Amino acid sequence: MQILRGLEQDSSSPVGFGLHILFVAAQGEDHGIAHRLAGLGGVIERQEELYSALDAIIESPRDFGLVVIDCDSFGGLERGQRAVGLLGEAAGKVPVILVSRDCTHQQFPQDRAMATVLRAPLSSVALRVGFEHALRDRMALREFAPHHQD
Repeated sequence: MQILRGLEQDSSSPVGFGLHILFVAAQGEDHGIAHRLAGLGGVIERQEELYSALDAIIESPRDFGLVVIDCDSFGGLERGQRAVGLLGEAAGKVPVILVSRDCTHQQFPQDRAMATVLRAPLSSVALRVGFEHALRDRMALREFAPHHQD
């Protein structure tokens, strides 16, 4: 397990500050995604084995604010989508982003149990949009909370 923290937090990132993110990618496969997530304010825990990561999520879904899977390091988008299917009830409790070259259309589903799907190579803009979409419920709570703190 490897934990990364962004040294230079992006001040325009209201969502990720301190968020515990599980980043799943095979050893040596990163493509800079972990550092970009850290730059959005996340605290990154890296897991290099897909099924160990799934087990950790199923056991304690509340331990993670977001899961990001580099599908290409595990056999492609289809395998990543099957992995999300294996999460069962945990899929609705923790948002998931899948990243793959196999992605022809980026997907931003409204159903919380479905993963956001982003095309690789991942641009900073696509990651930011996918990040904010996956965490939209958290963003709504943060925007609502300050109005009631008098």
